[in-house]
Amino acid sequence: MTNYYFTKNPDVIHDEKEWTFELLNNEFKFTTDNGVFSKKTVDFGSRVLLNAFAQQEIIAGNILDVGCGYGPIGLAIAKDQPERQIDMTDVNELALELAKKNAEINKITNVSIFESAAYDNVTKTDYATIVTNPPIRAGKNVVHDILSGAFDHLKVGGQLFAVLQKKQGAGSAQKKMTDVFGNCEIILKDKGYYILMSVK
Repeated sequence: MTNYYFTKNPDVIHDEKEWTFELLNNEFKFTTDNGVFSKKTVDFGSRVLLNAFAQQEIIAGNILDVGCGYGPIGLAIAKDQPERQIDMTDVNELALELAKKNAEINKITNVSIFESAAYDNVTKTDYATIVTNPPIRAGKNVVHDILSGAFDHLKVGGQLFAVLQKKQGAGSAQKKMTDVFGNCEIILKDKGYYILMSVK
């Protein structure tokens, strides 16, 4: 299973690709490689999540992107909201290297990118928002750990945004978020992708 994008060191033959993509009205240059999720384009779920996020009122404070991959969600938010600090985590060291490179290429400095499985290395407990496009193929337990663990790292009034496909567990994710937060709203549906939001 060493080739999966949610492992620490994917065993890959490197094949870096560079391409451009527009997110939140900003043009980005991305470098990707084998061994990361959605290496040829920004995946549809991440795009839907960003569109939904942009329509919400977010309280003041920092933002955490859990499972950032090569960085499209966290970097798009960081460029859109330069006054905020965006922390970005992943277990995949290759993805983290690419995310750091992509921050540099796009001259984004208000980010901190570091290795963490779920919240293992996350020390802040006062995020305004946590966003995640969770690694579905890592299994339900990992996904639910990301969703439930968010509660302890948000300030009161802070929000968790998650994107899941209806056919890949959006229903059970909504139940988990409701159990933990006492609320969970589907704020957007698009082609089978659900954007779930809970407020602490």
